[in-house]
Amino acid sequence: MEHLEALLRQVARGELSPSDAAAAIASRIELGLGFARLDLDRRRRCGVPEVVFGPGKSVEQIVEISRQLLERERHVMASRVSAEQASALCEALPGAVHHAAARCVTADLEPLSPPRGRVAVVSGGTADLPVGEEAALTAERMGAAVDRIWDCGVAGLHRLLPHLATLRAANAVVVVAGMEGALPSVVAGLVDRPVIAVPVSVGYGAHMGGLAPLLAMLNSCVPGVTVVNVDNGFGAGVAAGLINRRALEAQ
Repeated sequence: MEHLEALLRQVARGELSPSDAAAAIASRIELGLGFARLDLDRRRRCGVPEVVFGPGKSVEQIVEISRQLLERERHVMASRVSAEQASALCEALPGAVHHAAARCVTADLEPLSPPRGRVAVVSGGTADLPVGEEAALTAERMGAAVDRIWDCGVAGLHRLLPHLATLRAANAVVVVAGMEGALPSVVAGLVDRPVIAVPVSVGYGAHMGGLAPLLAMLNSCVPGVTVVNVDNGFGAGVAAGLINRRALEAQ
């Protein structure tokens, strides 16, 4: 916004032509790479910058996209990266970090803002951790402090109870579960916070690659449970991060 106002002041003073100002604005909104069009305005427009999705991209493509975003945004995150992509990104980007558990790579040319507010991320079992870590890392990149509560599935529900104070202190709770997907309903029945349910593609045959927990979560009898797509830890982390920001603004 400051950049736009500065351009308009230059036009008003006759220091910049309208066509040159339009070109400068366009260059701040989108960058064309031939094989990709980078959305440079997403942070201002949506509250979260463009994130690079790894699957389907060549090593050369993901490196170039990430390099360009890092140069312009000062921060970049690539999600669902393969081992080959992660290795190339860590070699190409200054200060890059491979978050192996989350299957993500991040790089920062400037320090992130100190975390504010809290988000809790809960997983049903150890097999759900990759999706849970993706959600947690995403919420952290959006400025929230994150409490990770792992391996609290309904097969041993007593493991969840010691964490109730932490859950109730969070501005949003992400619950990641596979198998029959019952854990989000249990958590939502215990807290007065938004619960974002993430079905995970972990389970036996009738689990159908995550369809069973997805349908169970969509049919939750607890009001207020919101459900994202199968394995979509990133989407859940973004939603929790946005809720956390709004909660802070309302204080």
